[in-house]
Amino acid sequence: MRSFAIILLAVFFYSVFHSLLASLWVKARARAWFGPETERWYRLAYNAIAVVSLVPVLALPALLPDRNLYAIPFPWALINLVIQGLAGLALVVGLWQTGLWTFLGIRQFLAPPQSASPKLVVSGLYRWVRHPLYTAGLALIWFVPVMTTNLLALFLGLSIYLLVGALFEERRLLIEFGEAYAEYQKHTPMLIPTRIPR
Repeated sequence: MRSFAIILLAVFFYSVFHSLLASLWVKARARAWFGPETERWYRLAYNAIAVVSLVPVLALPALLPDRNLYAIPFPWALINLVIQGLAGLALVVGLWQTGLWTFLGIRQFLAPPQSASPKLVVSGLYRWVRHPLYTAGLALIWFVPVMTTNLLALFLGLSIYLLVGALFEERRLLIEFGEAYAEYQKHTPMLIPTRIPR
């Protein structure tokens, strides 16, 4: 249980740190300290810090004492692997749809900031759910064919973080897109595709 608690705490501290970096307050502070050029490099730096700080969290399950909870036998494990492959593909497609280079921060870094207002994406994967990247991420982690105590702690922590993140993103998108997003919410599920899109 000690390993379980350590991993959950590590995910919690990572989540708080990651959310703080993404907050409008920290972005405003960075802009005040470094000037308008902050817009060009902040997203890229944010992603780099997020990846580097996530590495120790992901290493904990392998480093701490652990025990197996279950292992899905072959050939049934192939079903899980296919689902994980589809989830990985959905992640790539979803990122590409919303602008992979913008998401990574490379476009902002290489080109001056554009004054055009952001566009609400409601096509492709976004016709099925409002947050396909979160849906794909959850499928990717929960369909592992082998589950251990440490992985369970990691996946629980990451799932809570993704769900809370989706709720915060909903608020931000409502502020950003107003009635258009409210209308989109009425017709499109948040995470689980429960209806055929119109």
